[in-house]
Amino acid sequence: MNNSIAKILLSSTLLLLLISCGEAKLSRLHYDAKILAFGDSLTAGKGVTEQYAYPAVLSQLSNLDVINAGVSGELTSAGLKRLPKLLTEHAVDIMVLLEGGNDIIQNKNLVTTKANLAQMIELAQANEIEVVLIGVPEKSIFSSSSDIYHELAEQYNLVFEDEIIADLLRSPSLKSDSVHFNKQGYTELAIRIHELLQESGAL
Repeated sequence: MNNSIAKILLSSTLLLLLISCGEAKLSRLHYDAKILAFGDSLTAGKGVTEQYAYPAVLSQLSNLDVINAGVSGELTSAGLKRLPKLLTEHAVDIMVLLEGGNDIIQNKNLVTTKANLAQMIELAQANEIEVVLIGVPEKSIFSSSSDIYHELAEQYNLVFEDEIIADLLRSPSLKSDSVHFNKQGYTELAIRIHELLQESGAL
């Protein structure tokens, strides 16, 4: 092997190492761990009964206690006020954060929305709770997650899912109305979050 090939292989190896080191990971969850599913109607499960909301399905998939802390119609400003009490009441290991859709629908200032979400993330981390962030798309059928979610995931080095909500919203067969899912849609969401927990090392 000549020197030039060796240098290329070494450079490729270092690049792969850098990429793998940059991926956010989660701590391995114990059998009695708890997950806080925090958000608005997509967490609450609007359009289905609670047993078919994604937190209930995720609980079945993971065999863990998943607390459904979703409130339909909630803005991030209200969520920020609600979160501290929940973190005090429940000893959880991971928070799945899926919030901000109502801010986007109501054309709220996204700078403020991002700041509210950032404070939620910081509250969780201050309580030694790891955060999984789920991105919400802009108001367009072809859009992916709003840039604010990508920016937050990078800033706080979070495990992040940026496509699942947008993908589900583009599938009429998975929706109960224009912005909420049906039983199959929420199941698909739970499956993806379960896969994300596995991929990041939590399960």
